[in-house]
Amino acid sequence: MKINSLIILVVFLTIVSCNSKNSKKEDVVKVETSEATLLQRWSVDRANKWYETQGWLVGANYAPASAINQLEMWQEETFDPDRIDLELRWAEELGFNTMRVFLHDLVWKQNAKAYLERIDTYLELAHSYGIKTMLVLLDDVWDPNPKLGQQKAPILGVHNSGWVQSPGKDVLIDSLQWKRLEHYIKGVISHFKDDKRVIIWDLYNEPGNLNSNSYGEFEPKNKEVHSLNLMKKVFTWAREVNPSQPLCVGVWTSINKPLNQMSAIDAYAYKNSDIINFHCYANAETTRSMVERLASSNRPLICTEYLARAVGSTFKDILPVFKKHHVACYNWGFVSGKSQTIYPWDSWEKPYNQEPELWFHDIYREDGSPYKMKEVQFIKELLSK
Repeated sequence: MKINSLIILVVFLTIVSCNSKNSKKEDVVKVETSEATLLQRWSVDRANKWYETQGWLVGANYAPASAINQLEMWQEETFDPDRIDLELRWAEELGFNTMRVFLHDLVWKQNAKAYLERIDTYLELAHSYGIKTMLVLLDDVWDPNPKLGQQKAPILGVHNSGWVQSPGKDVLIDSLQWKRLEHYIKGVISHFKDDKRVIIWDLYNEPGNLNSNSYGEFEPKNKEVHSLNLMKKVFTWAREVNPSQPLCVGVWTSINKPLNQMSAIDAYAYKNSDIINFHCYANAETTRSMVERLASSNRPLICTEYLARAVGSTFKDILPVFKKHHVACYNWGFVSGKSQTIYPWDSWEKPYNQEPELWFHDIYREDGSPYKMKEVQFIKELLSK
């Protein structure tokens, strides 16, 4: 009886000891994984050394006038290198040295190899004009139901009436379909991870945007939750590729908010981006204030969306702020075309029946003539100094 009791005691202590060791091993693994994840973000020093080699980056969010959205820009039937070449020449003449360009997961799904070849064609055209490219992989803005094939015609007088989200809402809310997105994200980044023509990866444009004045009724419930979860995955996938270029997602809902009051999406983007990417459609005073708040990160600052003339975000008022603080910047829109972003956001509620006297976005007409010659002269002079 005593021997049996002793045996039982020894077995019990052995089991406890093994469970304890396994538990500690699990804890160690979790800690190491957490630390490894944190270490993958570029250090402040690395980010700033990278930025020092770039000069002052100034450009626009770019899609050719012939494309109503990302799909029409990139699908084989409508990809238009001749038009792109023409417009990028205008960009060089203006003094721009970079462009922010949106990709789409459905074009990858259709034919990844051919898509990479078309992206390469674009990059080579841009490079020939001294233009570096920021590539945007996902986007939560405008139509949540993208479809391949012939795209809708523009709705007369409506801002960005045909722009589409990537991925669509059906994929966004179904994490079982995210494996396809992982292949897309990793596939594109891996292909261009050491390509000097690509300078920045913008992983996800305006995650959680509810598009309340346009497609709000078609958006999924709890979209912000789905978008935040997807954004976390996208950062992980991109870090696993470990490109030579910095990774970022823009802070876009916190123009007037202290850093400790940012939304969960903005806070995650801010804390995990190698360089600080932000949107600011506001006047000079508000823009300057946002720049000063974000500068506390000690990381390079890049405003990936500005220019909304109707609310005081103009080249004359905003570009000098960015130059003074050495903020890289991309205004929305370059050549007025099918996207119709010369019209303001509220044109979704009250469409225009003629061209507005004050353009909201964009710089040139389709024939290459400036919307405002004085504005173009101002940009050229400022960028040449």
